Amino acid sequence: MEHATELDELKSAWQALDARLQRNADLNATLLRERHARKARRGLRPLVVGQVLQIVFGAGLMLLSAPYWLAHRDSPHLLVCGLALHAGGVVYVLFAARNLYLIQRLDYAAPVIGIQKRLAALRAWRVRIEAPVLAVVGCFLWIPLVLVALEALAGIDLWRIAPESTLWMLLFGGVGVLAFYGAWRWSRKRWARAWDDHAAGSSVRRAEAALEELHEFERE
Repeated sequence: MEHATELDELKSAWQALDARLQRNADLNATLLRERHARKARRGLRPLVVGQVLQIVFGAGLMLLSAPYWLAHRDSPHLLVCGLALHAGGVVYVLFAARNLYLIQRLDYAAPVIGIQKRLAALRAWRVRIEAPVLAVVGCFLWIPLVLVALEALAGIDLWRIAPESTLWMLLFGGVGVLAFYGAWRWSRKRWARAWDDHAAGSSVRRAEAALEELHEFERE
């Protein structure tokens, strides 16, 4: 009986120790998950700040261009320039808002695979849609900006006095688009991952790295 009692006590002690070790393991796993979640969230913070600044820039462009094109409705070329700037501002705001929405959808309490899938959606949006569209916008948006600035600040209507210069600027913008497309096609064949990483941005890459570390730990 005494021997049986000692075995029961030893068994209870082992069970208590095992339960304590399991609780410690669970606690360590929770702490590690929280640390990597904070790391991922911190990695995306520069992108969040950048998108907020982009919204401010786009909204400012819209606010400045709206009175201009409203005041030049009797001048078709200046009206088009003002509307082009306004449309550019809308694009910047909408794209930044889309990024912030995708970031906000990241639920760091969800399973790691789920977080990674949503982060992959953010990467895909930035690589496949945002980067090429903003590249094309950037190739042309400077043209109405120059024309509007000259007319509004110096009273110089470049389109009227030197229309060929505007055509050259448009041609230059078109060359920029073709150069971008050529560089994109060429780099996609040789350094597809490097191109995608560049378009996704360092913030997304840092968040992905933090989540991958956590995923590796959980698989082990």
